[in-house]
Amino acid sequence: MNDVIIYHNPRCSKSRESLRLLRERGIEPRVIEYLKEPPDADELSRVLGMLGMQPHDLIRSREDAYLEHDVAGLKQKPARLIQAMIEYPILIERPIVIRGNKARIGRPPEQILEIL
Repeated sequence: MNDVIIYHNPRCSKSRESLRLLRERGIEPRVIEYLKEPPDADELSRVLGMLGMQPHDLIRSREDAYLEHDVAGLKQKPARLIQAMIEYPILIERPIVIRGNKARIGRPPEQILEIL
């Protein structure tokens, strides 16, 4: 099943667990290490739509980059938040699993099973 994509950070335990869940079910997803290959604005907007989220919902506010780049002050500026996630992809909540036109965040990892 190659229509499954995971935005993955190998250093994140939830991301590793989500990838393991997929593989245990015989699914070999396309793995995108988003820290090395961040999505562009169009892709990030598309993913947000599939998740049913606003940009501020996908931001990891506990990351150093959140404070260092005053991302909190951008909450009412969705386009600027998307740009911040592109410039500092560590801010993107992970993992994100996509299948077709549906997406889920693997927190907890079992949540991704809803779209399989």
